[in-house]
Amino acid sequence: MSLTYPESIGVGLLQGVTELFPVSSLGHSILIPALIGGGVHHDLDMTVAKSPYLAVLVGLHLATALALVVFFRKDWVRVVNGLFSSIRERRIETVNQKLAWLLIVGTIPVGIAGLVAEKALQAALGKPVPAAIFLALNGFVLLGAERLRRGGGGRRRAGQQVEHTPGVDPAVESDRRLAQLSLRQGMWIGSAQILALLPGISRSGVTMSTGILRGVNHEDAARFSFLLATPVILAASLLKAPELFAPENAGIRGPLAAGCVAAFVAGYVSVKFLTKYFETKSMTPFAIYCMVAGIGSAIYLSL
Repeated sequence: MSLTYPESIGVGLLQGVTELFPVSSLGHSILIPALIGGGVHHDLDMTVAKSPYLAVLVGLHLATALALVVFFRKDWVRVVNGLFSSIRERRIETVNQKLAWLLIVGTIPVGIAGLVAEKALQAALGKPVPAAIFLALNGFVLLGAERLRRGGGGRRRAGQQVEHTPGVDPAVESDRRLAQLSLRQGMWIGSAQILALLPGISRSGVTMSTGILRGVNHEDAARFSFLLATPVILAASLLKAPELFAPENAGIRGPLAAGCVAAFVAGYVSVKFLTKYFETKSMTPFAIYCMVAGIGSAIYLSL
């Protein structure tokens, strides 16, 4: 099996966008090659024994995570400082301290679930038709969350813009609002990422859905989702990184490097766009896309 530069760059762009948009990167990484067919499907089929595609996705995920780190670098400095000060002072009082522990308790459940079940789930469900079905289900989850959110009495209408204080960093304001979540709420929102182990279910989509159902506005839900995703993607990628240096993968390292650059750029542009988009918009367009693409792909691939 081989990997060409166009294939790697194409998958890199796909990964960088779909990892952050609430449409499932893993689902698209399975479905798009299957829909294209031919040599592309042959090269990018993760269910084939010793396929280099899994190693490629590991590298691309790492590139996307690095894009998140760069984009949120100021935020991560505040979070890390908050964690160290919390440990040193043995208290959780400041906004940064609270946010640090919210991210920790939100990450632990999916970390444990990933170690236990990820390989088995992807082996059993990593084929195109199951991925298409879960993609459609992802759309129903997003749409259901939006409908339930709009029906919440006294809550801010979905898509309505949050008023920002002049002269105050919007990220700092968002941190203050997120710090009002309890650690239990943070754990539940983070635990929703476990569903993303199913190919076709979006990590950002389910965490945002869980957040807005718990009263978090779209802007803050998206921001919390991206912050939660960063350590999970980084840890999973670094854990699997030795696969990239296996002798059988020596021939894909050049194309993979090109794909990683594409994934980094696409990821950075995507998170920049989405943080602005969710200031005023909802997940409904993505929900409709997932339902149409998932149902359509399932029908087409079943014929």
